[in-house]
Amino acid sequence: MIADVMTDAGGRMDRAVEAAKEDFATVRTGRANPQLFQKISVEYYGTPTPLAQLASLNNPEARTIIVTPYDKSALKAIEQAIRDTPNLGVNPTNDGNIVRVTLPELTEERRKEYVKIVRGKGEDAKVHVRGIRRKAKDDLDALKSEIGEDELARAEKELDALTRAHVDAIDEALKRKEAELLEV
Repeated sequence: MIADVMTDAGGRMDRAVEAAKEDFATVRTGRANPQLFQKISVEYYGTPTPLAQLASLNNPEARTIIVTPYDKSALKAIEQAIRDTPNLGVNPTNDGNIVRVTLPELTEERRKEYVKIVRGKGEDAKVHVRGIRRKAKDDLDALKSEIGEDELARAEKELDALTRAHVDAIDEALKRKEAELLEV
């Protein structure tokens, strides 16, 4: 019973850390990264569709992304979706076959703004991990009548260690992303 609660909490915390890392990857740094475009949704035949399902993304140069749509009729919609995406600050060009996105150089002010955004995302992820901890603690408290107090105390310490490890993992990913953002 305790093992089930701990396994469930650990798995959910692992997924929260991975989601935080993916979220950090969507914030741009000085160089182009196809992951910046992972959360872009394109209006394709009246349905919001992830850009990755409509086109291939590659970066031939440090600050350039080439978007090659699988269906040429989606070219305008892809270009518009990229242009309308906040926090990218790009103006894509369409040559009839591909969409070329050149990322401008980041200013010091913009870098600091991105650091604030990433810190906010990191804090949200830590709050999510703590919420998972709270639910697991409630589940353990519900088992109080079936297990002894010593078992409950040991499980709570184990849960706290698990939570601390996942919060530390988020902090480590956050530090790496901040260093990447502030690197000129």
